[in-house]
Amino acid sequence: MTSSTSDDTQERRPVPRGTGAIDRWFEITARGSTVSREIRGGIVTFVTMAYIVILNPLILGGDNSPDVAGNILDAAQVGAATGLTAGTMTMLMGIIARVPFALAAGLGINSFLAVAVVGQVTWPEAMGLVIINGLLIVVLGATGARTAIFKAVPAPLKAAITVGIGVFIAFIGFVNAGFVNRTEGGPPVQLGDGGSIASIPTVVFLFALVLIGILVARRVKGGILIGMVVATVVAIIVQAIFQLGSVSDEPGGWHMTIPALPTSFVTIPDFGLVGQFDLFGAFSRIGPLAATMLVFTLLFTNFFDAMGTMTGLAKSAGLANADSTFPRLRSAFIVEGAGAVMGGATSTSSATVFVDSASGIGEGARTGLAAVVTGALFFLSMFLTPLTLAVPIEVGSAALVVVGAMMMAQVAEIDFTDFRVSLPAFLTIVTMPLTYSIANGIGIGFVSWCLISALSGKAKQVHWLLWLVAVGFLVYFFRGPVEQIIG
Repeated sequence: MTSSTSDDTQERRPVPRGTGAIDRWFEITARGSTVSREIRGGIVTFVTMAYIVILNPLILGGDNSPDVAGNILDAAQVGAATGLTAGTMTMLMGIIARVPFALAAGLGINSFLAVAVVGQVTWPEAMGLVIINGLLIVVLGATGARTAIFKAVPAPLKAAITVGIGVFIAFIGFVNAGFVNRTEGGPPVQLGDGGSIASIPTVVFLFALVLIGILVARRVKGGILIGMVVATVVAIIVQAIFQLGSVSDEPGGWHMTIPALPTSFVTIPDFGLVGQFDLFGAFSRIGPLAATMLVFTLLFTNFFDAMGTMTGLAKSAGLANADSTFPRLRSAFIVEGAGAVMGGATSTSSATVFVDSASGIGEGARTGLAAVVTGALFFLSMFLTPLTLAVPIEVGSAALVVVGAMMMAQVAEIDFTDFRVSLPAFLTIVTMPLTYSIANGIGIGFVSWCLISALSGKAKQVHWLLWLVAVGFLVYFFRGPVEQIIG
């Protein structure tokens, strides 16, 4: 984080006289933009990332994600709350931090909650952990400690965490779509059903994957959303012809949601999930140590994803300084942390900055006005939640795989010719999907980095904060005996 002097200098930049109040507040003219360009950029950002309103309920809601008590989140309520959270936090980012960054439920964290966390705690307890994570991020951002922690972690490990989460997300997509399945008495996983991927729902997944991939590769604005809509229409037509059931009822069926036209397309948003959280319940259910490590995992996932994304977006918008800081950095950190708090309070998972905001920046967005426009469109999306029920998980899984592929781009930042770097990075990346845990990947990476550095004569190059974190992970990995000793 820059010093307060640097932040103040950025905020006192001269604004041309004669401009309107909106122009002066958002510094539109000062940043070489126009109101029309900001509006256009805001619309493009929304179209590019609106898929989250459909995808988040597929990940968190419905029968596919029961918690430890067997309770599920209503998909329509998740959709409405996702739009509410994204709209609120994106507008706050635009108004307070005045940057063209949009926020919504982070895919890495929502998948982590659905797969790893709610198997141990209830949904309200899981969302309480998300809120605690957000409060910590706010404190770290406000005090300047966030930058110190960020600098303590070597760049290759930062990149490896992002790549590992991408592989983890893609693997979840493969499993949910039936492209990868468990085996009985053989290898842990296999391709499709007995090596065959000829089932109709899996073919729909492949169609969606190829379609979305082509649209993204051709840089079509809103390619993920367009691909999901088209693939969903195809799935509905296929279902009308073949009348398939769920895979639990018959082989070759749909893995979760059976695609069908909704009875209505517009509805009044149901905000029944707002406020449904238990702040400290997880600590009683699974113990202070295990709950603390879950918070720790959420914190690091949120921390590195948002920091890297905001830095990249600021550079793309021409707002970054030589040291990668940008105007109102402290405000952006605080708003991003507040996004996690609101995401937990609305049961939609932590809201974080989306790299998809780069699409609006590519259209010319340079100020927070674009974010305000994007946020307003997210509010409108709350009235379209019935559409989320028509999308099969096979289509949503295709989007997960594509997003995972996007996150793989960070692998170029890792020097695999230096084994002292490559082994911890490799372990970080592969441990996440192979153990179905982001926490395990981060922990193995940190511990192995410290050990290899120390035993190869590079111990002094490891920041003391990284050593502290690594020790914490060792306690986590051996928490069974530790809990017995403490107990």
